[in-house]
Amino acid sequence: MITKFLLASSVACALSSLFAVNAARAQAASAPAATEKVPVAAKATLGVTVAETLLVATGYRASKLLHQDVYNDKGQKIGTVDDLVVSPDGTLSTAIVNVGGFLGLGKHLVAIPVRNFAHVAPKAVLPNASKEQLKALPKFEYA
Repeated sequence: MITKFLLASSVACALSSLFAVNAARAQAASAPAATEKVPVAAKATLGVTVAETLLVATGYRASKLLHQDVYNDKGQKIGTVDDLVVSPDGTLSTAIVNVGGFLGLGKHLVAIPVRNFAHVAPKAVLPNASKEQLKALPKFEYA
């Protein structure tokens, strides 16, 4: 009886070892080979690349564009940039211009598409515009 038990235990151990070896081989076969490039999160570039750094260096910081004066093509001050709106695709779409008030009182904000500006930096110029025309536009209100 003990002999049958020992024989059965030995067969069971041998079979379980065989299954374990086959499972290990199958797992090793499905793992990427050492020559394959496996992405490693610790080596991924999370900041800007060298090429992007050159593009950033030629652009303007939003903090420098905010609260700058807006002029018409005659050189008259017609407002100040209160805010900038960025589209979902990452492009600058709208400038919110303050055309009224003093020290935040009587503020009249209007939304002007950036494409209407001759340029936004280093000086914001809105051609063929006057302060009166901008004040006549509907008031912009933040959602």
